[in-house]
Amino acid sequence: MLPENIIFLGLAISLIGIFFYVRSILRGHAKPNLVSWFIWTLAPFIGVFFQLKAGANLSVLPVFMAGLGPCVIILVAFLTKNAIWKINKFDLACGAVSLISLAIYVLTHNLAISVLFAILSDLLAFIPTFVKGWKFPETEHHSAYSYPILSNLVGLLVIKEWTFTIYSFGLYFLIANLTMILILYRKRIYEKLYT
Repeated sequence: MLPENIIFLGLAISLIGIFFYVRSILRGHAKPNLVSWFIWTLAPFIGVFFQLKAGANLSVLPVFMAGLGPCVIILVAFLTKNAIWKINKFDLACGAVSLISLAIYVLTHNLAISVLFAILSDLLAFIPTFVKGWKFPETEHHSAYSYPILSNLVGLLVIKEWTFTIYSFGLYFLIANLTMILILYRKRIYEKLYT
């Protein structure tokens, strides 16, 4: 376990990732899928509330940043011409099921089940961006996913009490963001391994 103050390094890492993604939006490269980014704003903020209720301490800050970053990205996308990815029926269906999971998450009185539904909600929100990243990797920028990997790793390393309700969101973010990086760089990885 690392000292708690190292968590501020994780926060700085998150801010750098947000900066680079925003810069990519402003340059006309990244086009966020607002279904994903909207839910990514809601779910972590609710997750922070439940983690604090479960006794989490500074380890909750990376999860808070996981909600703040998308909030900033949504605002920048709305203020930037041609910066929003066209939403389709599949995206809306994933978003609707994600919101239902988020509602169950909020209404459940068992913390472990609540956190599980929060993770499910976030994962369902990730699916449209996974698909977009697979089909059109040029419309994404790695910084929105690579920097949170480092930030959440730091968050996990400062946890004092390893209970599911405290570590699960950070571990999920680590795995989901790593998956997105692998999706975005799969062609380069394949070329290096097999050529």
